[in-house]
This record gives sequence, C-alpha cells and structure tokens, in this order.
Amino acid sequence: MLILSCLLLLCVLLVVGVNVPMAFGAVLLLIAAFGGHEVSGFLPAGHWKMNTVILLAIPLFILAGGVMERGKIAAPLIGLIELVVGRVRGGLSAASVLACAVFGSISGSAAATLTCIGSIMMPHLRRANYPEGMVSALIVSACPLGLLIPPSASQILYAWVTQQSVLKCFLSTVIPGLILVVLLCIVNFVLLRNVDNLRLAERPKRFPRELGVRSWRAFPALLMPAFILGGIYGGVMTPTEAAGVAVIYAIPVGFFIYKGLNRENFWESIRESSITIGVVMIMVFMVLIVSRFLIFEDIPGLAKALVFSISENPIVILLMVNVVMILIGMVMDDISGLLLSAPLLLPVVTSVGMEPIHFAAVLGVNLGMANITPPTAPLLYLGARVTGTPVNQMMKPVLTMIFFAWLPTLMITTFVPDVALWLPGLLFGR
Repeated sequence: MLILSCLLLLCVLLVVGVNVPMAFGAVLLLIAAFGGHEVSGFLPAGHWKMNTVILLAIPLFILAGGVMERGKIAAPLIGLIELVVGRVRGGLSAASVLACAVFGSISGSAAATLTCIGSIMMPHLRRANYPEGMVSALIVSACPLGLLIPPSASQILYAWVTQQSVLKCFLSTVIPGLILVVLLCIVNFVLLRNVDNLRLAERPKRFPRELGVRSWRAFPALLMPAFILGGIYGGVMTPTEAAGVAVIYAIPVGFFIYKGLNRENFWESIRESSITIGVVMIMVFMVLIVSRFLIFEDIPGLAKALVFSISENPIVILLMVNVVMILIGMVMDDISGLLLSAPLLLPVVTSVGMEPIHFAAVLGVNLGMANITPPTAPLLYLGARVTGTPVNQMMKPVLTMIFFAWLPTLMITTFVPDVALWLPGLLFGR
C-alpha cells in the first residue's frame, strides 16, 4: 500500500509541475513518516553510489554542450549540410535532422541540440516558406538523437546503474539512432509533398569550390566527434576523459576559429551549465535513494512476479515493459525515468532472454520518445520557446512523428536484438 501511495504521490506532483528533486523528496518524506524506515539509513548509500569518476562525464558533457552552443560550432555544419541537400524539396528540413544527429553526437545533450540547431535553422526554414508547426515539430522530434548517437549521458548513467560496459551501451544505440534519422526524414518528405510554395536553395555557380570552402570551414567542428569517439573506442580515453577533452577543445575553437564565444557569453554559458549540473546531480541523488528503497522492498521481484502472472509470452512481456517505460517517461524527465526504470525492469527483461546491453538501447529509445510525449514533454515546450512556434501548432506533427518514426524504431529495437547487439558484438564479441 505504501508503494502505491508513493507512486501516486510522485505522479501527481510531477503532473502538477513540481520539479523532479522536490517530487522525489516528498516521496522520501512519505516513506520516513509511514514506512517504518529511517531515510537517513539510505542517505549514505546514495552518497557512496555517486562517489565514482564515471559520473564526472555528465557535468563535463553538459558544459561542452553549453560552450558549443554559444561558440556557434554548429553553424558551419549546418551550412555544409544545407549546401548538399538544400536544393531538394524538403531537403532543408531534412538537413535539420542530420544536423541534430551530428551535433548530438558531439554534445550528448538533447536540450543543447534543440537550443542550438533550433535557433540556427528556424530563420532559414521561415525564409524558405516551410510550415512553421511542422518543421518545429521535426526539430523537436530529432533533438533526442543526442540521447542515442554516442556519447550519451543517459547511457553513461545506465551503464553505471546496471554495472555494464559504457562503450557497449554507447554502441547499442547507434543503429537505432540511424534508423530514427531515416524514418524522420521519410516522414518529413511525406508531410511536405503537397506544400507548393517552398523556396529551394539555388545551386552555386561554382559548386565544387563552394563545397570545398564550406567543408574546410566545418572541418574543426567535424574533428570533435572524431576526437571524442575515436579516443573512446580506440582505448585512448575513458568517457570521462573524452568529455574533458571535448570541453578543452570547444573553448579555443569557439573563441578563435568560429568567434562565437566572448568573455561575456563564455561566463554565461558556464553559469547556465552549472545550474543545469546542480539540478541534475541533486535529482540523481534523490532518485537513487528512492530506487534504493524500492530495491530494499524487493519491488523488482514483485514487478517480475506481477508481469509473469499476466502472461509468460516473451512478446507480451516486452510489450508490457515498453508500455510501463512509456508511462514513466510521460511524467518524468529522461534521467529520473532511467534511474527508476533500469533497476526496476532489468530483472523482468533478462528473465525473458533480453541482454542488458539490448535493454540499454530499448530504454534509450523509450526515454528519447518520452521527452517529446505529453503531458510533461520537456523538449516540446523548450522547442516552442526556442523556435517561437506555439505548442498547439506543433502537437499534431509531433504525434505523427511519434507514431510513424519513434514507435517503429522502438519496436524494431525491441524485437530485433541484432539492431542493438551487432555493433557491440563486432567490436567486443558476444
């Protein structure tokens, strides 16, 4: 009864707009008052669980994303992609999807990707007469690629919570991310097929020369994923060290090459990143304590028994697990949803033969979709502010992209294990 009361209180507080750390804090007070447990007994567990070097990668990637956003590092990437596909109907909006994938692979942050790509691309799309609601929804739907294309802060957390290899978790989401890119581009072209007043980009008179100029200008930005991913998968750097290298590399590139950084906005980016880091780490601490209580009460075992009492069919069980994760993601942000879902549902999926690395990809797609799914949909509301487009204009195309891009990607990732396991198996063996 206490567990149901805690979950109900948590959902109510999140739906009415209480921030995540405070909502989980209220749950802890309820546990302390009526659960017969001393919450202080769980505090050291949360402290020692967070006392690990791997978690340093998360604030460093957040800081790197903030510096890159202010340093205009994405602008030359977008210019290069626009030159290649801008003359195709719907090509400019498809370029937004590709830009989200590239920038997300550098920053590892969906919010940084949305803020940066959305603010740069929307003026171009408006001038080309693209429907505002549709293209804003497309950018919002594509920015969670920052959670799938490695490096990803959510996958670092998953590996940390479940004691899995960070590199394998990174690799598990690469192919699902590429599938999502393709499906979002297809949906984009279908939705724009009857829009007649689009202004297509003109082919430059000296296309090879212009391509070379823009490629050279984008080269320093393209080096970032090469340094980060090459260093991680080459065994030269840990994810934490790679995050530090990303920050160190982004600062001079933003100051001296792209000249988007100056003294004022550099310190502003550090201040905003520090606020975000503080919120995230407090939230991680609060959710960890609640997760510890759930494990102490053997809630994962009870959830497993409940699921198997309904059906023993693996397909039905995996569908139920996905529904539960979608519901959790609809009322929580990606980090708190992951920290709650991973220890709770991992015993269930492994009991039907799903490997933990496979579950990392399934959870990653679920959480990315949850970020744009009402009622909370934090990226949807952030996207409305960044693009200047009302939420009601974005709602229908966002739901279209969820049903025809995100859900197919989720089903493919869930029921075709090699989509998640092929790359980790290729590099590390099964």
